[in-house]
Order: sequence, then C-alpha cells, then structure tokens
Amino acid sequence: MSASLSQNLLLTIALAPLVGAIISGLFGKAVGRRGAHVVTILGVLVSFLGSVSVLIDVMGGARFNATLYEWMVLGGLKMEVGFLVDGLTAMMMCVVTFVSLMVHVYTIGYMHEDPGYQRFFSYISLFTFSMLMLVMSNNFLQLFFGWEAVGLVSYLLIGFWFKKPTAVFANMKAFLVNRVGDFGFILGIGLIAAYAGTLNYAEAFAKSGELAKMSFPGSDWMLITVICICLFIGAMGKSAQFPLHVWLPDSMEGPTPISALIHAATMVTAGIFMVARMSPLFELSDTALNFVLVIGAITALFMGFLGIIQNDIKRVVAYSTLSQLGYMTVALGASAYSVAVFHLMTHAFFKALLFLGAGSVIMGMHHDQDIRNMGGLRKYMPLTWITSLLGSLALIGTPLFSGFYSKDSIILAVEASKLPGAGFAAFAVVAGVFVTAFYSFRMYFLVFHGPERFHHKPFPPADDHGHDGDHHEPHEPHESPWVVTLPLVLLAIPSVVIGYLTIQPLLFGDFFKDAVFVDAARHGAMKELAAQFHGAAAMAAHGLQTLPFWLALAGVVVAWWFYLKQPAIPAAIGRALSPVVRVLENKYYMDWFNEHVLAAGARLLGRGLWKGGDVALIDGAVVNGSARVVGATAGLVKRVQTGLLYWYALAMVLGVFGFLTWKLWPHLSTMLGR
Repeated sequence: MSASLSQNLLLTIALAPLVGAIISGLFGKAVGRRGAHVVTILGVLVSFLGSVSVLIDVMGGARFNATLYEWMVLGGLKMEVGFLVDGLTAMMMCVVTFVSLMVHVYTIGYMHEDPGYQRFFSYISLFTFSMLMLVMSNNFLQLFFGWEAVGLVSYLLIGFWFKKPTAVFANMKAFLVNRVGDFGFILGIGLIAAYAGTLNYAEAFAKSGELAKMSFPGSDWMLITVICICLFIGAMGKSAQFPLHVWLPDSMEGPTPISALIHAATMVTAGIFMVARMSPLFELSDTALNFVLVIGAITALFMGFLGIIQNDIKRVVAYSTLSQLGYMTVALGASAYSVAVFHLMTHAFFKALLFLGAGSVIMGMHHDQDIRNMGGLRKYMPLTWITSLLGSLALIGTPLFSGFYSKDSIILAVEASKLPGAGFAAFAVVAGVFVTAFYSFRMYFLVFHGPERFHHKPFPPADDHGHDGDHHEPHEPHESPWVVTLPLVLLAIPSVVIGYLTIQPLLFGDFFKDAVFVDAARHGAMKELAAQFHGAAAMAAHGLQTLPFWLALAGVVVAWWFYLKQPAIPAAIGRALSPVVRVLENKYYMDWFNEHVLAAGARLLGRGLWKGGDVALIDGAVVNGSARVVGATAGLVKRVQTGLLYWYALAMVLGVFGFLTWKLWPHLSTMLGR
C-alpha cells in the first residue's frame, strides 16, 4: 500500500456531491427530475467508492495531512483549507457516503410526487458535501465551516415544506438552538487560536501540554477545562444533548429521508466525532470529561422515557436517536472514544434503517404516521417488516447484532470509569437498556402485529407532504416500491453483521492508534475492556448471561404483554400515573421553559437594550444629544457672526483691550498696591 493518499482522490470525494448539488439546484429545470436524481446519486456514489478505496489504503497504513489552500495569514495565524485522513476520518467518510447514498436512492420513491423534487436532491447532496468537509478537515477553521454548513442545510431541509407553519417553526427552532451551541463552540476555537496561536489540529495538540498549565484569566479555572467545555457545548447543540436537545424531535416536520440523513450518520453525530477528534485536549481535564459523562447520562435515560409515550412513528425513532446519542456521549466522558465512534458507526446503519422503514410504513399507510392507526402490517409489507425487525433487534442490543457490541462496550467502559459521575452514568445506561427495548418493541408490535386498526378509517386531513387529503374511503396498506425497499435491505446487512466484523480492529486493534489519544494511566476504561475481550463470538455468548440482555428481553416481553395481550394495562397505568404522563407529554416542560422564561427574558433584555440603549442612549444622548449641542452652539455663535464691519472692529478692540488687561493686570495690581 502507498504511504500517503492521493490529494486528487480526496478532492474528488469531497467535491463530487457539491457538483451534483449545483447541477440539480441551479439547472433543475433543464435536467429534469430524472436528471436531478441521476447526477446527485452519481456524485454520492463516486464519493462512496472513493471513500472505500481510501479506507482500504488507510488500513494498509496510508495517511494524509496537508494544506490544500492557504486563504490568509493574520500575524502568525494561518487560515487554511486542508485534509486530515486517518482511521477515524476514513471510517466516517464511508459511513456518511454509504448512508447518504441509500437515502438518495430511497428519495426517488418517497418524493416522486413532490413538486420540489430537484430542490430536495440538491439539498441532500449539499448536506453530504458539508459533512465530508467537516470530517476531513485538518484545522478548526474548516471544521467550523463544515459545522455551520450542515446547520444551514439542515435548516433548509427541516423546513423543506415551507408552506407548513409547523415546518417553518421547526426549522427556526433548530437554527436558533444550534446557534446557542455554536456560540460556545466558536468561543472554544477562539481560545485555542488565542493561546495556542494556531488553528491546525496537529499544532494545537502539540501545545496541549502548555495549555494544561495555564489558568483562565481572572479565575482559578484551568484554561484547558474552559476550552473543552466550550467545545462540548457546541457538541451539545449539534448532537442534541440535554438541554439543547429540544430541536431534534421537531425536526420530524421535514421529509422522512432527511430524518434518516440528519439523525443517522451526519449532523447529529458531528459533535461525537468532534469530541473524539479533540481527545488529546479532553484527556487533560477530568472536570470536562465528568461534565460530558453526566450530560450524556441524563440524555440517554430521560430522553428514552419520552419515547415511551410517543404515538408518531417518526418521533419514537427520533427520541431513540436522542437516547443513543446520550450513550455515545457517555462513552466519550469515560475516555472510551473509540467505543463512542464504534457505536456511532453501528447506530448509523440501524437508525437509518429504522427511519427509512418508518418512511416505508408511512407510504404504505398513505402518509398516516400515528401508530395507533396501524397494526397487522406484517402481511402487507413483508420486506419493511423484516428489515424493521432487524433494525429494532440491533437497536436494543441483541447479542450478535451490531448494536450489541457497541452498546455493551459502552456499559462496560462506564462501569470501569473512576470519574465522580460514573455511578449515575452506569445506572442510566443500564436502565436505558430496558427503556429502549420497551419503546422500540411497543412501536414494532403496534405497527406490525395485533389487530388491523386501519380498516374503515379515512385518510388523514393533511399528508406528509403538506397536501390536503382528498380521499375519505377506507384504504389498505401496500409494500413500497423497490427504490424504497432496496436501501432497507442494504442497510439491514451491516445492521446485523458490522459489529461482529469490526469490534476487534476498531476497539482493540490499531485502527484508531494515531487518531484517538487516551491517557491509560489516568483513564483505564479501554485497558479493562481489552482485558475482558476474548473475541466477538465469546462476547456474544457471554452477553446472554449479563444483566443488560435480561433487561432488554424484559422490555420486549413487557411491550408484547402490554400492547398485544393486555392493552388495558398501559391505559390503566397511564391513568394511575397521569401526573407523570403529563410531564412526559410536555417533554419535561423544556419547551415551555424556553418559550416563557428564556425567550421572555430575552425579549425583556432586548426591549431594555432597545429602549434604554438604542433609543435613549445612542439615539437620544449620543446622536440627537450631540446634534442638539451643535445646534445650540451654532445659535449662540450666529449672534456674533453679524456680517457688519463695525461690529467686527468693536469686537477686535474689545478683544485687544481684554488681552492687554489680562497681561498687564499683575503689574497694575503691584503699582496700585504701592
């Protein structure tokens, strides 16, 4: 294998989706609907094949880290565009391009009637380009560009049906919440630029030891702790961690393909990838790691509870995403960065599968998304059923499935952590196993088994595309076309086998050796994991004897009993625990708090700054006040500027007299005193 990678190949991988996006977006009418999907799918296919080639070379030892373009130099600070390709980057490139390719193909069937067909393909291809620029960057400037670009395109995608008020509200909410996180993110980058004097990853990491010895000005805080927490606040927004998670469930207002793209391998995993990439910095601050650990644990457990009471099929999967992102964040806090990225990869496949499966169900149900109106779809949609079952088994961590290897590794890593928050985190991730299994199979049983509740039910008043329904006759579900089911089958394969095949090299080999740094002397979770690992098959066999397996099994059995055998039980429990249900239905009142407290406070502050600062101080005192002073001065001055010669002569005489008096007064005083 070559010792380095081709720069031209890397540029092709990054730019191919951009070319497709430009052609489809600017020349959509010229190329037509078929041309739009052909050119964008071709661009992403080129990127995927190139990424596979890069991955093979990286496994053979090839690396790339170079500047491609120097934008500007400010003093000693260089602003550049460059690529860093190692094991972490190569894996992310393959995951992003493969999931994106599946979503592109799926979109042909899902959006075939939508008038914004070409625009949608342009957006998702542009999204892929933005994510590739993020994961391939070798400096903070390019990282921030990709970071903001995926945020911008997600805004366009969530509000794709811009005539729906709920979609407009959802995309604005996502945009604003992400700006909160991004404010912390850019502060962290600014601190690195100020104190390390560079935006390049390698140069900043080389100075991490110096940063660890500094204190934040005006406080006793370690500078490295402030930097890492600021960076993680950015990750909290992008990867939807509590309390900046509120945008993600509402993003379901967008078309289902972008739900899979945003929630599976791209935008929401950007924060996880970023923290893993910044491991040389985070390893220097136990305080920052503990903060990451606790935030992840809260998200993993409490967002899972919200999935239990959801009836919209996409929102159930969305809350599942929130919970699984919490698991990844917990692994980051335990210094098990490779485990977090491993779960990122396995989750990308089975979560994309579940979202696209949900979209297939929505199509089969004529755009009805309420799982209470479904049931018995197994015989109508056999491919969607079996692939959704495989995705659900992977999600709950069934032994031998991909999710088992990554989720169990997270649980073991947290149990081995010595951080103060590790006890709570261990409880949260273990309890979350039961919760995940319960809400996942609640959805599965209500959708695919039990009585057929869709008979003699009219179409919904407004379908998933924002069009008013014009049918009111009974309908039956139907299997989706091959462009929808083919991606389901292709995603189901890695959802089952990818964990078994890759756990050894990713977690206990040298695949991430130069991408992820762990201080084993202080944080020994990975060392303990390695000591307990005896092969993928042995891990699966042992998994059948562990508490998480029995909790997952209990969750499945309880869901089966509640929703297929005794549906009166959950209704009775809901009535008995109505205050708890009310809290869950209101999503812990986070939206209420944001709208009535934070937003109201922001409005009061804004009004105060407007009335007191802008109107009174700036306009009133500075601008208008200075104008009034000038006007008054001019009014006085104009009285002595008469234009009469004798007046000027008198003024000169009086002036000379006054000047002479002032100069001669001391002498006159002396003479008079004598």
